[in-house]
Amino acid sequence: MSEFRRELGLYDSVMVVAGAMIGSGIFIVSADMSRLLGSAGWLLAAWVLTGILTVSAALSYGELAAMMPEAGGMYVYMRRAFSPLWGFLYGWTLFTVIQTGTVAAVAVAFARFTGVLLPSISESNYIIAPIHLSSGYAISLSTAQVVAIAVIAVLSWTNSRGVRYGKIVQNVFTTAKIGSLIALIAVGLLFGSTNEAIRMNFDTAWPAKLSWFDLLVAMCVAQVGSLFSADSWHNITFTAGEVKDPQRNLPLSLALGTSLVIGLYLLANLAYLSVLPLDQIQNAPSDRVATAVLRSISPQWGAPLMAVAIMVSTFGCVNALVLAGPRVYFAMALDKLFFARAAQLNEARVPEWSLWIQGAWSALLVLPRTVNADGSYGNLYSNLLDYVISAALIFYIMAIAAVFRLRLREPDAARPYRAWGYPVLPAFYIAGAATILVCLFVYRPATTWPGLVIVLLGVPVYALMSRRS
Repeated sequence: MSEFRRELGLYDSVMVVAGAMIGSGIFIVSADMSRLLGSAGWLLAAWVLTGILTVSAALSYGELAAMMPEAGGMYVYMRRAFSPLWGFLYGWTLFTVIQTGTVAAVAVAFARFTGVLLPSISESNYIIAPIHLSSGYAISLSTAQVVAIAVIAVLSWTNSRGVRYGKIVQNVFTTAKIGSLIALIAVGLLFGSTNEAIRMNFDTAWPAKLSWFDLLVAMCVAQVGSLFSADSWHNITFTAGEVKDPQRNLPLSLALGTSLVIGLYLLANLAYLSVLPLDQIQNAPSDRVATAVLRSISPQWGAPLMAVAIMVSTFGCVNALVLAGPRVYFAMALDKLFFARAAQLNEARVPEWSLWIQGAWSALLVLPRTVNADGSYGNLYSNLLDYVISAALIFYIMAIAAVFRLRLREPDAARPYRAWGYPVLPAFYIAGAATILVCLFVYRPATTWPGLVIVLLGVPVYALMSRRS
């Protein structure tokens, strides 16, 4: 079987966009961002910038999606606009780190918040205690890691039964987590807001503590949190072969999904700032700002309610990522740039083998631990994701640049949807994202340059696979 079933309508597609975007980041990253920016006004401005960039990218990216409504998304666009090598490097990075590392990270986040309700589930409650592989790395199996691996396995199996099952899970959990986020916003703004917090945060919302240059750098570095809490918005294009009326529904779902999520993110931060003074946001325990907000309103029920909301959110996020990623490996395998079996669909017309190989690698990324200087343990996938943040931004910039490139190279190609605001909006995204990228390379070199190494390791792999094919 070589053809997908077109099972995803507009609502389903919007749920994939929103579901892949909303994980645990919105409930956490504002703490670190507020420490970097130092004021409520600039915190909100950073999220506004994230919103403008994300929606601009989505409105531009829709042109590529409507032109090439086939499985693979950015891999297909990079291959056509630039070269098969660039397409492969994106697919390589997606499989080795971006998609699988994010699946691992969000699955562990689900397990961590499950631990709020069931304390026996913890990253320090070991079934197999850490086995040190070197001075900086170890491998372990904790109860939290077991839960994370189980989530990956269950959702890989569910999605292998057919895209209809995957979309049911997606629709239910994304609708639920959007409802949870709306409830958090409503409770914060209507019942939790205090005059003290509003006065402290907004009487001096724009303090002149930083020079304009320092502020620019802080805004760019802060985007690591906000921009990538809004990441994965384009995952719906991976499943383009299963979307009904893709020339219409792909661009529309990108626009509606990103606008919905960004609107909720801005309101959530407004709720945080209405309930908590900035210093309490900056010093929220484990950076769990949303939990601190609910605890201030209901000390007894705040933490458990937030844990349930984040469990729903992360479960839906993992499902969206698990569903979408294998379609890229399917497209790569058709070009003989991935394992041959990845190009096969099962009886349910889904790339089952790709689902399981993605699940296996994601599960493996859950196991390795980093050993910190104080003897505590981190997670390898966290480091890998930090490393590829900049690399992913390079691919986004190139994807939006592909709109310009293909307009010049293929002016007569069918474009059922043409990028809204072209050329201003795509150019704005490229300029803004490039500025952020330069700042990250200069001011966060330890977590940016290694990302290029991961990408470049794909070059010899591409050469080998091209020679074999």
